[in-house]
Amino acid sequence: MAGRSRLKWMWWLCAYIALGLGIIGVVVPLMPTTVFILIAAYCAARGSDTLHRKLLEHRVFGPMIRDWQATGAVSRKAKYMAVGSMAVCAVILFLVTPHWWIAGIGTAIMAIVGTWLWLRPEPTPDPMRGPEPAADGEAEAAPEAVSRPEQ
Repeated sequence: MAGRSRLKWMWWLCAYIALGLGIIGVVVPLMPTTVFILIAAYCAARGSDTLHRKLLEHRVFGPMIRDWQATGAVSRKAKYMAVGSMAVCAVILFLVTPHWWIAGIGTAIMAIVGTWLWLRPEPTPDPMRGPEPAADGEAEAAPEAVSRPEQ
């Protein structure tokens, strides 16, 4: 029984470390947030029911975690952000590394991860939330009522 308790404690600790890194990623440019939040949810599901429930109910992270757990889906916005961050990191690698092949290996790994990410499905719209807003930010016009002549 002590081994099971220790294992649960280790999952709990990993969940909070990943969550802390994810929160740091919110404010530190080029540090990923999504991957650490997903790792935190994975670890919390094994070590802390309370933390796992709070992550699933979070207004920002909750939908992302639920989409990933249900279907392995990643939103298009998250894909753009991740690939954009990787592109900036690749440029920085080529500017600061002493050998081009070091930057090339790092960039190749990021390209593989980016390709894998773009092959992930995108979440389907939630019918409970209603239609997605229009792309230009304007709400769609409501259909006008059809009037019938009286007979």
